Amino acid sequence: MTDLSPMSGLLVADFSRVLAGPFATMTLGDLGADIVKVERPEGDDTRAWGPPFVDDHSTYYLGVNRNKRSVVLDLTDPEDLRAARTLAEHADVVVENFRPGVMTRLGLDEPTLRSANPELVYCSISGFGAAAGRELAGYDLLVQALGGLMSITGPDDNSPTKVGVALVDVLAGLFATVGILAALQERVKSGVGQHVEVNLLSALLSALANQSSGYVLAGIVPHAIGNTHPSIAPYDTYATGAGTLVLAVGTDRQFSQLCAVIDAPELTYDEQFANNEARVRHRHALREHLERALAAAPASQWADALTDKGIPAGTVNTMAEAFTLATRLGLAPIRRTDDGDGLGLQVASPINLSATPVSYRTRAPRLGEHSSEIRAWLKATDHRQDTV
Repeated sequence: MTDLSPMSGLLVADFSRVLAGPFATMTLGDLGADIVKVERPEGDDTRAWGPPFVDDHSTYYLGVNRNKRSVVLDLTDPEDLRAARTLAEHADVVVENFRPGVMTRLGLDEPTLRSANPELVYCSISGFGAAAGRELAGYDLLVQALGGLMSITGPDDNSPTKVGVALVDVLAGLFATVGILAALQERVKSGVGQHVEVNLLSALLSALANQSSGYVLAGIVPHAIGNTHPSIAPYDTYATGAGTLVLAVGTDRQFSQLCAVIDAPELTYDEQFANNEARVRHRHALREHLERALAAAPASQWADALTDKGIPAGTVNTMAEAFTLATRLGLAPIRRTDDGDGLGLQVASPINLSATPVSYRTRAPRLGEHSSEIRAWLKATDHRQDTV
């Protein structure tokens, strides 16, 4: 059977752990790459991050390590370090997120490996860059704080709030994946690999999009304003007769339709709300008018009525309700890996390719599950090198 995976035949040596690196390598694995996850004897940190656990396995670890093989290598042991070098020298891609300088000390740095493998694409993920951030630990919470995200998240400036997931790690993992794919494409033309570097702070500043560009271009320092949008109104959460309603009204036409549905047509003709700029300027008065009208019915009823008219609106779903919605919409948000293991339930990849779809081959590996086969291959490969 022909392997339709777009990256089949590609070997990735994954020296990363926790989230940013593993998220990137899982994405490459979904696309068909052979991911060899190198773990210390204690295993990836996230194996112990719980609850929740399923059969003594952390769901944190299980969620970002499918489609990988695990080999335990103690990089403080000379023989294991040699095996790690053999793996890296034969890989198409190396991914690592150690603190800057660690891989150099181990002889697994990009210049050293490139001398043996000119085609290597080497990806380094750090918290704050290879130079200035050498001594700073790249934990997502810390980067959310230092990178400005917490300052614009929460109800006000006195309540800085982190996002409810390690978002910066995920963003860095996605940027790393894009960089790796670009380097592999360039390798097709030049025959030579290159060094891809992504740091969490830069990933966050880039992903802050309109907020960071507002500062760079206009010198505006944004502040925490809860669920309110700094440039659009009404674009927020609103109290109703029962429950909370989300409105994401982006045009004057949508605003006019909203006013009609909630039986407040007079708002359309109020100069305070004549256009988006005016509505943003008078957002507090607008909220009072809207919530007075919305008190006539529960949020779910308003969401249905507004959606029927093409007005972006909805309720605040729980995680369970979000998956139910995705299933109802035919998005198949939960998949099971081909190995049929009980730990194989997975959140679906959002990437849909018409000719070369992503695959869910294996659940996340147990610690060292593939050590024997990988060590045997590395030993044979290393022996052939010695006898050349």
